[in-house]
Amino acid sequence: MFPSRRLGALLAQLGVLAALALAPAAGAAAAPRDDQAPGPCTSAAHAIPARLDAAPTGSGFAQSMASVGEPERDEAIRRELLAGNLPAFLRQVQPATLAARLPGGRAVSLTLCVLSDYLSVGSDEDFLRVPMGLHSALAVAARFGFTLPTRRMVDLIYRQAAVRLAPQPLPPDDAMRSTDTYVQHQALVTQQLALLSPPLGLGALPTLALIAGHKKDLVLSPRLWAVPGRVAIYGWHRTTGAPIQPLSTVHGERYADYSHGVRLVGRTVWVDGEPRPILDLLADPLWAPLLSDEGPLPRAAALLDAAALPAR
Repeated sequence: MFPSRRLGALLAQLGVLAALALAPAAGAAAAPRDDQAPGPCTSAAHAIPARLDAAPTGSGFAQSMASVGEPERDEAIRRELLAGNLPAFLRQVQPATLAARLPGGRAVSLTLCVLSDYLSVGSDEDFLRVPMGLHSALAVAARFGFTLPTRRMVDLIYRQAAVRLAPQPLPPDDAMRSTDTYVQHQALVTQQLALLSPPLGLGALPTLALIAGHKKDLVLSPRLWAVPGRVAIYGWHRTTGAPIQPLSTVHGERYADYSHGVRLVGRTVWVDGEPRPILDLLADPLWAPLLSDEGPLPRAAALLDAAALPAR
């Protein structure tokens, strides 16, 4: 890991960059916020608890994690998120719409409700994107009333993102799992956002736009059952649209590094304007291929139900 003074310098840099990213460009009006805008995804985040005023900021949380081990950090991330310590912008769930055809030829429109960015700890003004192990990711998804995406959903989200950032890989060494590196990569992403302009959806709150390209996703995959004890990761799309990370279960289920992100997808998918449970569609051989290029996922509901139980 980097020495603690290195973490302090990174946190200071991140604070400056966050201020830049949150400020509208010179001479431009701030992008409007309409927290109550009607739409299919308006109520998707209703189960996420409110953030307490005394909750730590992203930089404060990172500082408190400077000397703890990876299992303890993962548990702390889970605890903070389940207590509602995440930015308000992540409660503004965004639609992602897919036009497809069923095997019989019927044209359908499916709208998913997805987080605009990856799960983060902290406030709108000071947050940290937090990679985590599979069990913590599933627990948070289940308790918030969401699920993880599939590989096909990750591709859809990237195609529909208003802001597509270029991946910024860091050296593949032992430090990539450290809190310092989480903060370092956060600063790089914040710097990219600060260089964009309000017409791309940035302004008073840049992360209200659907953003992609800056992390790999934890995903649902049949490989989770074929190879138990592993985490499935996919994505980190280049600007050409091709992912750096093919679908992989090489890492154990507790593994997390700076390149990983957890983006949640709502449990309701809107099919031609009508609500349907997404886990039912994923289990249905007729509908599943529209949402998963690996076939049906009949055990996904049970996986999330188990994750929703209190930790022992």
